[in-house]
Amino acid sequence: MKHPKDEQTLVIVKPDGVQRGLVGEIIKRYESVGLKLVGMKMLVSTPEHIEAHYTLDPAWRQVTGEKTIKSYKEKGMAPPSEDPLEITAKILANLKKYMTSGPVIAMVWEGAHAVKIVRKITGGTEPLTSDVGTIRGDFVLDSYQMADMDTRAVRNLIHASGSVDEAKVEIAHWFKPEETTDYRIIHEEILYDVNLDGILE
Repeated sequence: MKHPKDEQTLVIVKPDGVQRGLVGEIIKRYESVGLKLVGMKMLVSTPEHIEAHYTLDPAWRQVTGEKTIKSYKEKGMAPPSEDPLEITAKILANLKKYMTSGPVIAMVWEGAHAVKIVRKITGGTEPLTSDVGTIRGDFVLDSYQMADMDTRAVRNLIHASGSVDEAKVEIAHWFKPEETTDYRIIHEEILYDVNLDGILE
């Protein structure tokens, strides 16, 4: 079984994050907790690449549509449709427009419980309800309500993989194996060395 310290996750700084000059702040947040950056590139993605990204999970369309309908009803609002696939088609169209509107920064982060740690630091999907102290809670004021009124995707700065399995397929979608680097970084000696040997001479 692989050690938790070898876990990897995908992070994409979306076009709004790049345009607002928050790339350095975002990287700092993940580095400060002890994660290691092992891959990074800037690119302008295509609609086809974005659609493939969001549909890597064959169940994404159905599950996302059902969650959206449920979310509307929990807020006492009428969903735009009762058909999950019709809703997801609109969501996907908005995501493709949003994610191809400018350059993005794709990154692979590695470290203990990388997926959950990144999700915790990043905050909830909706900036309005994200906790203070998270990236989305501190730097974005967008909401599902505004996004729906404007017929666009919610602008929340970052995509972060939702599970270890999801991270594996997403990393493979964005990075070739030779585009990530296996290397040692000094702070790993403190984070992962069992006995903390070698601090004192």
